[in-house]
Amino acid sequence: MIVGKKYKKDQEDALPKLLSDAQVSAFRRDGFLFPIRVMPSDDAEMLRTELEAAERAQGGAFKGSLRHKPHLIFTWLDQTIRHPAILDAVEDILGPNLLVWASSFFIKEAHDPSYVSWHQDSTYWGLSEPDVVTAWVALSESSIESGAMRVIPGTHKEQVAHSDTFAENNLLTRGQEIAVEVDEDQAVDVVLHPGEMSLHHVRLFHGSPPNQSDDRRIGFAIRYIPTYVRQVNGPKDYAMLVRGVDEYGHFQLESPPKADLHPDAVALHKQVADDQAKILYAGTDRSGYR
Repeated sequence: MIVGKKYKKDQEDALPKLLSDAQVSAFRRDGFLFPIRVMPSDDAEMLRTELEAAERAQGGAFKGSLRHKPHLIFTWLDQTIRHPAILDAVEDILGPNLLVWASSFFIKEAHDPSYVSWHQDSTYWGLSEPDVVTAWVALSESSIESGAMRVIPGTHKEQVAHSDTFAENNLLTRGQEIAVEVDEDQAVDVVLHPGEMSLHHVRLFHGSPPNQSDDRRIGFAIRYIPTYVRQVNGPKDYAMLVRGVDEYGHFQLESPPKADLHPDAVALHKQVADDQAKILYAGTDRSGYR
């Protein structure tokens, strides 16, 4: 469970930026927290408009490596990972020095069979500490009908075994799923409106069913880590400093894009995606994103 290591005492003494003490305690107890309003619904709609314009320009929904770290190539997503309200909430959990290790869209089309199996994010990420928080920002309604994320409270205390399925409709990179029994009677539906977000711990059991609604379900997941976390499963990894200072230098620091799809940004994104795929697919015969 997240203890904030170097910053645990500092965080206990510091005044919260956005979350109340009760909310921070609930996150540490349950492994998740929602809903947190971080932007007006109109701003979320603007981000959705940007996304769908970019999809049209790319010839369809983001696929393969384009789903991984799109904040490296689109300025509107770089701005999103730096959104003050998002960072304030994450800082209340992780401390003042923050990196973004990854981001990705989780999009389910209307009446689409895509789903996310029960899993823990930490399984194949190779990060040295479980001090990792995902901010899942809703750009559309995330309802029970549309396949909202489901979580099992209190399951973030330890890592459990997983198996890889590479199932066709599974949105996860390896189609990984928890290899122990999951008590779905305890599941909580993370229902969000556009502009709200949830926070969840890297070891929390979570997944989501298919979208049975008439609209797309669009979520943008941002993976935040404190600067003392490092990569242990491969060559030096990449991350972007978004708040505070990096006193450790465990990651090669990424640069924000100068413009949408700027050639330098596209080249960096390809390098990062290729190198991180080696970490995420380690031990398999797969070498890239689906």
